[in-house]
Amino acid sequence: MTRPLSRASRSRRTQSSLDLAADTPREGELKQAWIYRQIRARILDGVLAKGTRLPSTRHLAERWQVSRATVELAYDQLRSEGYLVSRSGSGTYVAAMVPDQFFDAGARTQEAPQPPPKRLRRSASPIDAAPLVAGEAGEPFMARVADPLLFPLDLWRRALQAGTRRVTATHLGDKEPLGLGELRAQIASYLGVARGIACDAEQIVVLSGIRQGLDLCARLLLSSEDKVLVEDPGYLHASPIFGRHAREVVPVPVDAQGFSVAHARRRAGVRLAHVTPAHQAPTGVTMPVSRRLELLAWAEEADCWLIEDDYDSEFSYDSAPLPALKSLDAADRVIHCGSFNKTMFAALRIGYAVLPRKLVPAFRQARHVTGRSTGVIEQMALTCFLESGAFARHVRRARLAYAQRRDAVLAALRGALGPARPQVSGEHAGFHLVWWLPPDIELAAFLHAAAQRGLRFQTVSDFCKRAVLPAGVVIGYAALNDDALQRHAQALREAIAIASTSARA
Repeated sequence: MTRPLSRASRSRRTQSSLDLAADTPREGELKQAWIYRQIRARILDGVLAKGTRLPSTRHLAERWQVSRATVELAYDQLRSEGYLVSRSGSGTYVAAMVPDQFFDAGARTQEAPQPPPKRLRRSASPIDAAPLVAGEAGEPFMARVADPLLFPLDLWRRALQAGTRRVTATHLGDKEPLGLGELRAQIASYLGVARGIACDAEQIVVLSGIRQGLDLCARLLLSSEDKVLVEDPGYLHASPIFGRHAREVVPVPVDAQGFSVAHARRRAGVRLAHVTPAHQAPTGVTMPVSRRLELLAWAEEADCWLIEDDYDSEFSYDSAPLPALKSLDAADRVIHCGSFNKTMFAALRIGYAVLPRKLVPAFRQARHVTGRSTGVIEQMALTCFLESGAFARHVRRARLAYAQRRDAVLAALRGALGPARPQVSGEHAGFHLVWWLPPDIELAAFLHAAAQRGLRFQTVSDFCKRAVLPAGVVIGYAALNDDALQRHAQALREAIAIASTSARA
């Protein structure tokens, strides 16, 4: 049940509310989470009444000294949750209706303040439960997902039909907590060839995706006294997931070789570390073998589990990728997580984890208790898709297409910067690269010029907890068709030219 904000609330100060000094960000709080929290709180307090027009993203970014893209992400989240609405050609406004329970909860808090339960105190803000992420396919240059138009849908339909014919009454009983045995065998075989991992079907658990793997690891392996290490900058979903189960989530700097083991060694009581060695998220650097061996040695010494997030290793453009960290794991400390949602299509919802043998019983019991999330028909269809070679053929075709799109982005950067070669990282693989802006181009000016041309970017700083890195933007290119990419590449060149001109003025 909903109700409009009261007349009394509307009479409070509204127009100048965002001219107040911004609250100090909480420790470890993402910038977009900080913006979201302040605006949401003012709406729920009635300071921002229904119908109040919010400042433009450009204006708020200038006042609060953040990137415009960060403000847009926060506005997007508030719109998706019903706090804000946008009117074409007019602006962004506070929604007319807000759920009653927010006001009731606020009233109870004022009457009798109660400290939150200990486990909930670690959540810095409501947005921490679901960090803002990149956009959908076709959104330049935010989307970092597979292009659904490249997927061979007719072959998938055949795989679904073949899978349905192969399903038996035994399969329908859902007696395999770790996932369909035939699929786990295919995944084990695939990983042996593609990622150099020697494992068998008993070590594989079928998941809905990597995030479910992280959550399951957090629930089974962490206690309220444990410490978790994550990369900084790093994957936005990792900290909120681990923070609900551990005492502390510690950001560890990323250098030119990835996760800094030297910094990890300075931390005592570490139970778990999350790393992206193949294509660090977001900088794109690849962890060399020497650093991988150093990381594995530290994990064994510290009695720590490592989660290897192998989110896009299939798409390596200039050479074959290094074998997975798990392939070097003599001490059996690595939990290798991967996903077919990246390689096939986002709505598939099938991922997997390769487990250390000693963890298999605990994961089997957990899946037995909590249930599974992927139907047997889809699992059998994927089994057929892998067996037939259709998956390998699709990856090869998609890899070629994504490499050409990457080249178009690199050509746009080179064309705009002239003799000065663009400084990029991560361009050798995956769905994105990072462009590190030269000193003579201001980040704010570039983002403003890009936004005027319909382009949006996440900045490297959006992924940072404590790290302070040079100005850089994450450019996602995989999910743009060729015609659209050419248009957007031209717009990118124009934005760089405008930002360069303003810097010289």
